[in-house]
Amino acid sequence: MTTSTSETGDVTGTTDKDYNLIWFTESCLSNVLRLDLYIQDAERAGDSDLVDLFRRAQAESRKGAEEGKKMLAGRLRG
Repeated sequence: MTTSTSETGDVTGTTDKDYNLIWFTESCLSNVLRLDLYIQDAERAGDSDLVDLFRRAQAESRKGAEEGKKMLAGRLRG
């Protein structure tokens, strides 16, 4: 995929700032799911330090997703 610094929503039909917020929220949610797998792997390996790291990262991703969802909801309401 080619990214242009001049894309302003003409291609997607969604302005950059709105698209970026949607992307950010989806990425945070996706990261929460991916980190769940990493936590399981670390638990199976008995690596509690890694489990802790991944859980902290997951909590931050969840926090970002919640903030993104709230902001999206407010903007969709008008």
